Amino acid sequence: MKVGPNTTVTLHFAIRLPDGAEVDSNFGGNPAEFKVGDGNLLPGFEESLFGMSAGERRCISIPPEKGFGMPNPQNLQHFQRSQFDEQMEIRPGLVVSFSDAANSELPGVVKEVNEDSIVVDFNHPLSGKTLEFDVEILRVCESG
Repeated sequence: MKVGPNTTVTLHFAIRLPDGAEVDSNFGGNPAEFKVGDGNLLPGFEESLFGMSAGERRCISIPPEKGFGMPNPQNLQHFQRSQFDEQMEIRPGLVVSFSDAANSELPGVVKEVNEDSIVVDFNHPLSGKTLEFDVEILRVCESG
């Protein structure tokens, strides 16, 4: 059976940046299982598996448009320095947690620190990046 609509897939995977830096992997651990279309995998990753069968392994290049998208300039927010705790050491690269309107946690990455303001990037950290998706299909079965 091949990966496609109405199938459940068990797999090992690794996601790497083009320079080889590993972002995530479950090789050497428990495999992941998902039902095609359940939203657990981004559509671009899921589509790249279509037609594969148990026992197959591939390394697939996922462009930003099929992965985490391109950075949205509107997701760069400017804050007054006074909105942060005075004792907090703010520096570029620091991940800061905010609450959105629904009171859910919303992480942002400090991009710029100025005397009076701080720029925080709320884009996904992998947005704009081409990713290497190394995948080994262990099992494909019909979803029931």
